[in-house]
Amino acid sequence: MEMRKMSDVLSVCPQISAADIPTLKDAGFRTIICNRPDHEEAGQPLFSEIQAAAGSAGIEVLYLPVISGAMTHENVADFARALREVQGPVLAYCRSGARCANLWSLSQGS
Repeated sequence: MEMRKMSDVLSVCPQISAADIPTLKDAGFRTIICNRPDHEEAGQPLFSEIQAAAGSAGIEVLYLPVISGAMTHENVADFARALREVQGPVLAYCRSGARCANLWSLSQGS
């Protein structure tokens, strides 16, 4: 799993699986944000699978899906609010990590 550290609080990465949760727990992540809509691509893990595995590991999860190429001001505001309200460190994921990085970058002005 290739992660990019965006700040002291946030790292982003491509799609994760339930099998990645123990590694994320060991890395100290306390919250996971999913910015990828379910069924965006055939065979991707559903948010509910990630949520169940993370919940069992004591990691908080948020579902803030953003449609690729159609990011809104509301998406950015929701992401900024989530980063203020959840416990860090936070891992955000989408298909490639780019949407998450863009959300973070745009949220820095919020």
